[in-house]
Amino acid sequence: MSLQMVSTVSNSSLLQPGFSLLNFDGHVFFFGQKGWPKRSCPTGVFLLDIKQNELKMKPAFFSKDSCYLPPLRYPALCTLRSDASADEYQYIVHGGKTPNNELSDKVYFMSLVSKTSKKMTFQCIEKDLGGDVPEARYGHTINVVHSRGKSMSVLFGGRTYTPLAQRTTEKWNSVVDCLPSVFLIDFEFGCCTSYILPELQDGLSFHVSVARDDTIYILGGHSLQNNTRSPNLYKLKIDLPLGSPAVTCTVLPGGISVSSAIVTQISDTEFVLVGGYHSDTQKRLACNTIVLEDSKIEIVESVSPEWTPDIKHCRMWFGCDMGKGSVLLGIPGANKQIIPDANYFYILRCKGAEEDKEEESITQICSQTSSEDAGDSAPFEDSEEFCFSAEANSFDADDADTYNEDDEEDESETGYWITCCASCNIDINTWVPFYSTELNKPAMILCSSGAGHWVHAQCMDLSETVLLHLSEANVKYFCNKHVDLNKGLQTPQKVMCLKKPPMKPLRKKKTMKLSTSTKKSFLRRLFE
Repeated sequence: MSLQMVSTVSNSSLLQPGFSLLNFDGHVFFFGQKGWPKRSCPTGVFLLDIKQNELKMKPAFFSKDSCYLPPLRYPALCTLRSDASADEYQYIVHGGKTPNNELSDKVYFMSLVSKTSKKMTFQCIEKDLGGDVPEARYGHTINVVHSRGKSMSVLFGGRTYTPLAQRTTEKWNSVVDCLPSVFLIDFEFGCCTSYILPELQDGLSFHVSVARDDTIYILGGHSLQNNTRSPNLYKLKIDLPLGSPAVTCTVLPGGISVSSAIVTQISDTEFVLVGGYHSDTQKRLACNTIVLEDSKIEIVESVSPEWTPDIKHCRMWFGCDMGKGSVLLGIPGANKQIIPDANYFYILRCKGAEEDKEEESITQICSQTSSEDAGDSAPFEDSEEFCFSAEANSFDADDADTYNEDDEEDESETGYWITCCASCNIDINTWVPFYSTELNKPAMILCSSGAGHWVHAQCMDLSETVLLHLSEANVKYFCNKHVDLNKGLQTPQKVMCLKKPPMKPLRKKKTMKLSTSTKKSFLRRLFE
C-alpha cells in the first residue's frame, strides 16, 4: 500500500464530511455539500478533477425535465442496472440530511444523459413508493440483489429523529436508531415490504454492506441504544421466486467491531477494509482483506500503510472508495491552515501499479460513516464518509470552468440572510422555500426609500402574483415601514408627445370667368 498527499485548489471548504461521490463512466462527481448551493453551481453537483496531485471542482448540470435534488448529506447510495451484466446504470439516492437539518425520506434516480468535454448533464427523477415505506433516515445502506433473473433493492439501518410524541425541550433534535427492519423495494412497481428478522435485534448505522448476487454481508456498525460497535457479521440471503420473496439472516463468526469503515475493491472477489473507529476515542488504523467466493466470506488482516504522524494523532478521519483499489482519506486541518474548515487529503492505493487496470464487477459496496459533525457531539462521533466508488482520473474539461469558491459572496453575513426589518424571521438554518420561484435563497425586493435597502418579500407579506408584477413592472417599491412616508411621491413615467406633421393648405379651385353676353345667353335658355 502507498499513501500520497493531495492538495485542494481554492475550494477545500466545500469538501466537508458527509458528502458522497458518484462515478459515471470513470468520471467522479461530488454531491451533498454542507449548506445550500451557490450561484456558480446551483445544482450542488461537481465534477472532481485530480491532476498532478491537485484537486479541482467543476460545476455539473441537470436537464430541464429533472426534479430538484437538494444537497443531501449521509444518504444511502448504490447503482442500479437493468440486469447484472448491463453496462449502463443509474444511481439510487435515498434519505440523508438537508442543509436545514431535516431528514429526507425521498428516493431519487440519477443518470448521466449527455457528456461533452466541457459539460456534463444529469437527469434526476423522484420515485414514489407505496406499502411499508421506510421512514426518513441517514447513515443507512442500500444495495441491489439479483435472484432468479429478478432484481430487488434492500435497505437497512440508519438513524432518525426522536418521534414528536417522545421529544422534550432539552432533547428536541436528538436522534435514535431506526428499527432493525430489512426493507425490500421493487422500484419497477414502487412497492416496499419490511421484514423483521430475529437475528437482527439492535439498530445499526454507519456499517459496511457488500452485495453479491443474492447475498448481502453486513459488517460492523454503531448502535446508539447500547453505544456499542457490533462484532457480528450478518449474512442476508434474498430469494426472489414467482411468489413472495424469502429473506433469511445468518450470524457468522469472524466479524470486526468497527464503524465508519471504507471498502475498496481490488479484484473481482477481493476487497480491502480501511479506516473506521474501534470506539468514540480510538481510530482503527488496521486494514483487512475481504474475499468473497462460492457464497462464502473470509476476512483476514493485511499489511497497513505507513501512516503519517498527522493521521495517527488526529481526532477524526473520513474518506471514500475511489475505485481501482484507491481510497481518498481526509483529516481536519485544525489551526494549521489559513482557510477555515479546510482539510488535508490523502490517496491510499491498496494494490500495486502492475495490477492498476480497470476491472468491472457486479459486486456493490456501500459503507456509511458517522453522521454528526465533530463540533456537534461530545465526544466526537465517527467520521463522515464520502460514500461510494469513484476514480481519480484526468479530465478533458477546460480549466477555465473550474469552480472557485473565492468568487462567491459570503451570503451568510450579507445579502439574502440579513435582518431586513424588526419582524424578520428569515434564518439560514430553518428557512424553507415559500414562493415557487425560490430555490435555495429567499426572494428579496429593493425598497426605494432614501438610499434604498433590500427586504425579504415573505416578510413584507407579498403574494407571489404581486412579487412577479413588481419584478416585471418599471415601478418603485416601498417596504411596509416606508410606504406611508413615500405615498404619492412616485414619479410617473414621462410620456413623450408625438409630433404631428403639418397639414397642407387646401388648393383653391380655378373658376372660369364668363362674359356678359354669355351670361345673358345662358339665362335666356334657362327660362325658355
